Amino acid sequence: MDKSAVIKDIDELIDTYCIDCPIKRDLRQIRGKAGAHRFCIEQCSVGEQLQFLGNELLKMQEK
Repeated sequence: MDKSAVIKDIDELIDTYCIDCPIKRDLRQIRGKAGAHRFCIEQCSVGEQLQFLGNELLKMQEK
C-alpha cells in the first residue's frame, strides 16, 4: 500500500462515517469538542481504523 492509497482510505472513512456522525454531534453538545474527540479516539471503531492508517503513514515516513 502506498501513501496516496492510505490517504484516500482515510478520506473515504471520514467522508463516509465522521462528517455527519450523530454520536459525535450529540457528544459535542454534552461533553464539548474535546470530549467528543476523546470518544472518537478511544471508543469508536472508525477512530481505531483511522489511528491504524495514520500509524501506517508514519511508518512510511520513517523509511
